[in-house]
Amino acid sequence: MSHSRRSSRIPGFHRKPPRERLQIVADFAGLDAETAARLADTGGLGLDLADHLIENVVGSMNVPLGIATNMKVDGEDVLIPMATEESSVVAAVCNAARQCYDAGGFTTSLSGTLMIAQIQTVGVADPYAARLRILERRDDVKAVCDGCDPVLLKFGGGFRDLEVRVLDTLSGPMVITHLIVDTRDAMGANAVNTMAETLAPHIAQWTGGRVYLRILSNLADRRLARARAVWPLEAIGGEEVRDGIIGAYHLAAADPYRAATHNKGIMNGISAVVLATGNDTRAVEAGAHAYAARAGHYGSLTRFERTADGHLSGTIEIPMAVGLIGGATKLHPTAQASLKILGVTSAERLARIIAAVGLAQNFSALKALATTGIQKGHMALHAQNIALVAGAVGDEVDRVARILVERGTVRQDVAQAVLEELRRGG
Repeated sequence: MSHSRRSSRIPGFHRKPPRERLQIVADFAGLDAETAARLADTGGLGLDLADHLIENVVGSMNVPLGIATNMKVDGEDVLIPMATEESSVVAAVCNAARQCYDAGGFTTSLSGTLMIAQIQTVGVADPYAARLRILERRDDVKAVCDGCDPVLLKFGGGFRDLEVRVLDTLSGPMVITHLIVDTRDAMGANAVNTMAETLAPHIAQWTGGRVYLRILSNLADRRLARARAVWPLEAIGGEEVRDGIIGAYHLAAADPYRAATHNKGIMNGISAVVLATGNDTRAVEAGAHAYAARAGHYGSLTRFERTADGHLSGTIEIPMAVGLIGGATKLHPTAQASLKILGVTSAERLARIIAAVGLAQNFSALKALATTGIQKGHMALHAQNIALVAGAVGDEVDRVARILVERGTVRQDVAQAVLEELRRGG
């Protein structure tokens, strides 16, 4: 197909089988047979299942799945499956967990499994009176919401509370109704969205306004996962390391430019477990970053302090809307395997473990920054990627990577030169 004539208007593309779609894409983009075959290989995710998970499937993006060891959470040893393409993320969790293992590992808790749905009402003549009219109907609201999901009720979930706010906005006052719903072992998006949509006409009637948005909030601040750990001085390398870590946290607490990178490191660990278990990485990340700005200033999701005995104490508190049922969690075979490895039987336990992983990840990053600098450990692993890109195979990868690190120059052009030397017997 000539580039000048190719078109992205492909009628009926979504109705074609995946292999046929792939052929169309290959023709459009000029993919060679080897590249097309690689896309056709969907690994542990069957093509038929992939085709039912999202639209217009042609292949799958395989991300490495690693296991973090040494984790002890609430007195129980766990292995942590992590899906990520970034080197040093899994190693960071292993190292952090090893350094607090003998001091008891991680202690966790969860504020609850409550999710929030929002209903936006506009054009209300008397918004403050309308707010009270909605609040007076709490029993009616509960009846409508609980009627939407009898299965959720059977498992002890359902409507829990009602909040109504009047917001001043660019287009005038809006009446915003919050439904607080216990979604138990589900992440809960579908359940609360259905409740919001079912209740909307009632809200319009009670307020005399027009209802627009009816959807969950990803700022799941009624579903906070918390974790804490103590790293003994002797395990981390003394007072100077402890004070360096606390100083790094203080910078993140004060400066959004640092906090963004600080929290990104936390999410390296968290998103890897969220992805491995088939949960929604974007929902968790949106909630985390919004929560980090809850005081009107974007800051750190973690805190580091000195204990009475002079050791390092670390804590994290973060919204964690994850589930065990529904969506890819239930359908994706790798997600099911990951949950089995974790040994979790409730969304609460999963959320608590994920928070501990985030704290572990952050400790390792701050320790590296406070001691050798982030590049030393990271570059040792990154050097292997560069060696692969340069064309190294088998045991050449480690040999080239080692030489790059020794020279202190981790660059592709240098890797290619080193590889040529090795192959010449240099």
